[in-house]
Amino acid sequence: MTATLELAAHRLGPAARRLRDEVRGFLDAEQAAGAFTPRSDAWMTAYDPDFSRRLGERGWLGMTLPARYGGHDRLPLDRFVVTEELLAAGAPVAAHWIADRQMAPSILRHGTEAQRQRYLPAIARGECFFAIGMSEPDAGSDLASVRTRARQVDGGWEISGTKLWTTGAHFAHAMVLLARTDGDAGDRQAGLSQFVVDLPADGVEIRPIVTIDGEHHFNEVVFDGAVVPPESLLGERGAGWKQVTAELGHERSGPERLMSTVPLLREWAAKVAVWEDPVDGRELGRLTARAWTLRQLSLSVAAALADGRSPETAAALVKDLGSRFEGDVVETVRRLAGTEPRKGELGIPGMLAEGVLHAPAFTLRGGTNEILRSVVARGLGVR
Repeated sequence: MTATLELAAHRLGPAARRLRDEVRGFLDAEQAAGAFTPRSDAWMTAYDPDFSRRLGERGWLGMTLPARYGGHDRLPLDRFVVTEELLAAGAPVAAHWIADRQMAPSILRHGTEAQRQRYLPAIARGECFFAIGMSEPDAGSDLASVRTRARQVDGGWEISGTKLWTTGAHFAHAMVLLARTDGDAGDRQAGLSQFVVDLPADGVEIRPIVTIDGEHHFNEVVFDGAVVPPESLLGERGAGWKQVTAELGHERSGPERLMSTVPLLREWAAKVAVWEDPVDGRELGRLTARAWTLRQLSLSVAAALADGRSPETAAALVKDLGSRFEGDVVETVRRLAGTEPRKGELGIPGMLAEGVLHAPAFTLRGGTNEILRSVVARGLGVR
């Protein structure tokens, strides 16, 4: 028997197209006013709290949250449209990205009423940013090998352990943490729980990790007997693995997994149209065809999530194919544009430099592609 992915093609309607035009108009005005310069990989690296707050004022953060939590009761596919336009423009969205994409739906689903009231309205206003504490030293992409331990004590939970590659922890207002509360490391997925830890906090040290481009986006976060209150527990004790894997559907299938380098592709496409070189035109056509195919796959996964399904296998496929596409955009432009990468410059040289320096991480972040292929193989019943 051969299993298949159960995804249906989805088409956006007139309301979504009107929303897209509205977002494009806003972004054009912002760029014309000098509010931002388009960047490759902006969702990871372009941090601007003021821009995030302006999105919040327009109702483009917390779009799917209920109004009673400061949200806007919009459809998930409305959020998909806004996300696509922000990424295509290379807008500075890194400050709010994790909070809006991942933590808002997780807190809405698993949080207590007090947690929802505390965090969700602030996320929707663009005033509360989150970091995610999943990866650990010497663990690679093996998320289940969590060694960080949370021990119940008087006054709450005492947490000890280290999280690695924690994006944005140095500016985040809170961090969601996966820790072992029961059993030992041999229990793998069992005995794990999630906590929301406000930052900064006593007993929590945030150490910068400077990447090859000299920038600071990642951190090592060390918990040295940090004590958090009982109400920091997110969801059910011991259900952390189930909660985290549900969140990964949002993390792995979004358009950011295939659009990190689209600003570079758009810039190069504008030049190719002028140069009329047949080789460049053929390569641009190939990349554009792949982009549209991947976009349709990502949109179908978004539609499935909107229907309440959890398309883990398809989400892993989007991440695998999409992150390889991102790298191929960089390599193609580097090979054909006739321009050297130059960090800090406008246009193709600057975005190409960002792409070249960031490309090694495309297939690693969010789970390595090798791990994701095993997820796909298991989902299709061939492993």
